[in-house]
Amino acid sequence: MSLILFNKPFQVLCQFSAQDGKATLADHLSIPNIYPAGRLDYDSEGLMLLTDDGKLQHAIAHPDHKEAKVYLVQVDGIPDAAALARLQAPIDLGDFVTQPCKATRIAEPEWLWPRNPPIRQRAEQPTSWLAITLQEGKNRQVRRMTAAVGLPTLRLVRTAIGGISLATHPLMPGEWMEVAPKDLAR
Repeated sequence: MSLILFNKPFQVLCQFSAQDGKATLADHLSIPNIYPAGRLDYDSEGLMLLTDDGKLQHAIAHPDHKEAKVYLVQVDGIPDAAALARLQAPIDLGDFVTQPCKATRIAEPEWLWPRNPPIRQRAEQPTSWLAITLQEGKNRQVRRMTAAVGLPTLRLVRTAIGGISLATHPLMPGEWMEVAPKDLAR
């Protein structure tokens, strides 16, 4: 049984099969019989877990297991206390209501790699960074949450899943490493 940590680059699909000429996991990983345990949007970056064990894949990806996931989010604008409070409270996104989460304003991470292509910059519109920790992870949830409080997401990087993070297992975009499945529970 293997557990692969992968730092998904920006604009890579979370699948191995080719689609519309877009980059996929197959462009970065050639390990046979592994599958993603959860997904990241095409426009999101960061930590993904892949495994060859169906039970482990289910345990990681299934919403009932609720592994905490940490996202660093660059947003358009500066959040005030009210926006942060709204992010942390349940938000009705139309098709579902989010669970409470942790959301804090942080300094721009010094260790974070530059995105290619870079984020657009507008002199008259400041940006800021948030750390958001979710126990769930529905389709485009973080982007929809920040938009709902008036802070559109410019960049989204998942840095941790459960006990595994890019801080403890540093990887640059496109890099991967194998770890023991027990590391997930730390």
